[in-house]
Amino acid sequence: MKQKSILKALTSTLMLATSARLLLHAQEAQPYQGVVGRTLAESKEWWPEPVKAPAGAPNVVWILLDDVGFGAANTFGGLIQTPTFDSLANNGLRYTNFHTTAICAPTRAALLTGRNSATVHESGFSHTVMSAGFPGWDGRIPSSAGTIAEILRGNGYNTFAVGKYGLTPDEDATDAGPFDRWPTGKGFDHFFGFLGSQTDQYKPDLVEDQAHVRPDGRHLNEQITDKAISYIDRQEKVAPNKPFFLYYAPGATHAPHQVDRYWSDQYKGQFDKGWDVYREEVFERQKKLGLIPAGAKLPERNPDIKAWDQLSPEEKKLYARFMEVYAGYLTYTDYQVGRLINHLKEIGQLDNTLVFISIGDNGASKEGTLNGDIDRSLFGKPLTEQENIDYNLSKIGEIGTPAATQGNYPLGWAQAANTPFKYWKQDANSEGGTHNPLIVFYPKGIKDKGGIRTQYSHVIDLLPTTLDLVGIKAPEQIRGINQIPIEGTSLAYSIDDAKAPTRHTVQYYYIFGSRSIYKDGWKAELAYPSSFITGNAQSRQPFDENAWELYNLNEDYTERIDLAKKYPEKLAELKALFEEQAKAHNLYPYITWDDVLKGRIHRTKDSKSFLDSVKDITKGSDNQ
Repeated sequence: MKQKSILKALTSTLMLATSARLLLHAQEAQPYQGVVGRTLAESKEWWPEPVKAPAGAPNVVWILLDDVGFGAANTFGGLIQTPTFDSLANNGLRYTNFHTTAICAPTRAALLTGRNSATVHESGFSHTVMSAGFPGWDGRIPSSAGTIAEILRGNGYNTFAVGKYGLTPDEDATDAGPFDRWPTGKGFDHFFGFLGSQTDQYKPDLVEDQAHVRPDGRHLNEQITDKAISYIDRQEKVAPNKPFFLYYAPGATHAPHQVDRYWSDQYKGQFDKGWDVYREEVFERQKKLGLIPAGAKLPERNPDIKAWDQLSPEEKKLYARFMEVYAGYLTYTDYQVGRLINHLKEIGQLDNTLVFISIGDNGASKEGTLNGDIDRSLFGKPLTEQENIDYNLSKIGEIGTPAATQGNYPLGWAQAANTPFKYWKQDANSEGGTHNPLIVFYPKGIKDKGGIRTQYSHVIDLLPTTLDLVGIKAPEQIRGINQIPIEGTSLAYSIDDAKAPTRHTVQYYYIFGSRSIYKDGWKAELAYPSSFITGNAQSRQPFDENAWELYNLNEDYTERIDLAKKYPEKLAELKALFEEQAKAHNLYPYITWDDVLKGRIHRTKDSKSFLDSVKDITKGSDNQ
C-alpha cells in the first residue's frame, strides 16, 4: 500500500511538472539562475517564479459589436432600446469621437494588436479572394505584432474569446490547421465562435478551441454568452484571485439579421414614420444629450435614398418590418451582454472589471441594397427594383427568421442608423463609415460617472489604454520575437479630465479605394464609388482620383461643407500626409473594389472570382 501511495504521489508530481512546463512554454522563458554541477551536492536548484498579474489588476472585458451605426442604440441617442449599454455608460464614460476602420477585419486586427490594420497585414481581409501578396494585404497578422491576449496571458491573465474572430486565413480554417492564426494561436486560452466574417445565427460555422463543433440550434448570441460565463466560472472556481481577459464579439448585428419574434415584435409599428423622421428625432436627441455639438447640422439624405413619403404603402410596410427586426436584433444582443454583466455582479467581480464596449466595428451596413435582402436565392440575378420589392414582399413573414439567410435592412435605414453622419460601412472616407460609439466602464477607476469624452480616438487606442489602466508595460518580445511598436495612443489621460487636449492627432483610413486622412480637426477624403452589393447609381460612377474633399470637423461636425476649393493648400498638405502614412504603414499598393471584383488579386491560378466566393464566405455551416 505504501508503494502504491508513493507511486500515486510520483504520478501526481509528474503531471504537475508537465503542466508547469506547458505553462512556462506559453509564457516568456526566464534565464536559468541555478547552478548545475557534476553532482547534486555541487549543484543548486532553481525554479522560475510563476508569472502573476500586477497586484489588484482588474479583469478586462472587451465587447465589440458588428455593423452598428452611431445613431442606432438608445445610449447614443438612437431609438433602439439598449438598457445594458445605457447602464454601463451612465456609470462609466461615453466617448463620442471614437473611430473604427470602416469594415470588420481591419478593425478587428487593429483592435487586437494596437497597430494600424495595414501595419499588421490586414488592409483587406483574410479571405483568399480579398487579400493579396503584399506586406499590408496578405491577411496574416505577424508574430511581431502581439495581440492584447498574448500580452495579458504573458502577464498572468487567463484569456478567453467568444463570437466572431474574422482574422484566420481561409486556407487555415479547417480542422487540419495550421492553428497559429486561430484565436488559440494568438494568445487566447479558449475560443468559442466562428472564424469568418459572417455566419448564420442559428446554423453557425461553429468552432471550439481548435475544432469545428455542431451547433445546438439555439441563437448564437445565447450560446456564446453561456460559454463566456462558463469560462469565467471555471477560472473562479480554480483560481479566484487570477484575473481574466474576455473578448466578447457577437456576430450581431451583422447580416443575417435573425432574432426571435419575441424581440422584433416589440417594435411593431415603431418605425412606420420612416427613416427621415427617425434621423430628425435621433439628431435632436443627440444634441439634447450633449453627444454632438449644439451647432451641428443634419446632412441631406445620401444619394439614391428616396424620401419616405415618396414610397408606396407596400414599400413602407416592407421596409418598416426590416427595421423592426434589426431593432429587435440589437436589443436582444444588449440583453445577452446584460446576462454577462449581471453574472459578473452576482459573483462579485463587476466592480473589479474594466469594460470597453465598441458599439460597432464600422458604421451601419450598406450591404442590404436599396430594397433590403432576405435570402441568397437572388444572388447575382439581375432584377428590376420592383421585382426585388415584390420578391421581398412575398417573403415578408420570413424576415428575421432562420429562413432569412441573408437578412439585411435597406440602405435608407442604414443611413438612419448612422445619424448624424453621411454614408455607410466600407466608406473609409466618411464619418458614417468610421465613427462609432465607445463606452468605458471601470468602477474602481472612473469618478466622473456618466461623463462624456470628446477626445479624438481610434480603435488602435484600446490596447495601450488597457495596458495603462491595468499597470502592464507592452513587452519588447513575445516568445522571443521582437515586437514592433504599439501605434495607438492611450486614452488613460482623458479618464479623469474631460477637457484634456486630444493626443491622437493624426489618423489615416483606407478601405478598397475609399480613403481619408485626419489631422488636428481637419479631414481630407476621397470616395471610391464602386462598393460591391449596393447596386445604386453612385456605385456606377467612374472613379476620379482628384475628387478629394476637405472638411473642418471642428466647425462642421457632419461633413456638410466641402472646403477643397477654398483651401487648396490645406488639401495638398493633407494629401501629402496621407501618402506618408500609407507608405509608413504598408498600405501600398492601393487595391480597390474593382481590383477585387475583376479578379486582379488572387493567391492561386484556381482562385474563384470574388462574387462566387461571397457565397462560400457567407454560407455559415452549409460547408461543414
